Amino acid sequence: MLIIPAIDLKDGQCVRLRQGLMEDATVFSDDPVAMADQWVEQGCRRLHLVDLNGAFEGKPVHAGVVQAITKNHPDLEIQIGGGIRTIESARTYIDAGVSFIIIGSKAVSDPEFIYDLCREFPGKIIVGLDAKSGMVATDGWAEVSDLHVIDLAKKFESAGVSAIVYTDIARDGMMQGLNLEGTAELARAISIPVIASGGVTNNDDVHGLCKLGDSGIVGAITGRAIYEGTLDLAEAQALADQLILSGAK
Repeated sequence: MLIIPAIDLKDGQCVRLRQGLMEDATVFSDDPVAMADQWVEQGCRRLHLVDLNGAFEGKPVHAGVVQAITKNHPDLEIQIGGGIRTIESARTYIDAGVSFIIIGSKAVSDPEFIYDLCREFPGKIIVGLDAKSGMVATDGWAEVSDLHVIDLAKKFESAGVSAIVYTDIARDGMMQGLNLEGTAELARAISIPVIASGGVTNNDDVHGLCKLGDSGIVGAITGRAIYEGTLDLAEAQALADQLILSGAK
């Protein structure tokens, strides 16, 4: 079970949003590269990057920052999303050393694009599905569709997708705990590994996730909790390792 620190990039800074609202951003650092160094020093095994400006503009904006992070940590698994709408954009990040590309809204509007990417970059494509009450949200969470997240996820089972990042947008950045029930329901319904996101607050959430380790949940992204100090990254990863090894109950 991976505990994956998030670095959300907005205007060159490291921020966290509440429920995906760009106007409700808290700045935690003006040096995202140094922030990445900090999480690596605390033992992170995978880093989650989001180009928030890119997500809203429809094209990568923070490529320079990403390249600086991958240069500093060439052996670190890095996954990135936000504004990746073309194969060329994906290739730019892959060539820069990024391990996984996350596709969100484009996966909803153009599922065939996922198949194209998986053929071009096998083993390197993750689909990010954001949902509210189980229904898929798109366009920076501005729109909620009538498509259930499980139904959409099933469409990608044959594509070769490496994982699904599932975010409960009602909980993201709200420090209210994970939607364990909804995340486990999705993970058990599909053959693709699931990474939980949205609401990780403390070690109780880590314990709850590890109890569901056999459901297909392989990790959890955490943001505001590690920045505000309710979750210690090194401690959380050690706890997850211990619980999985012992068979959490």
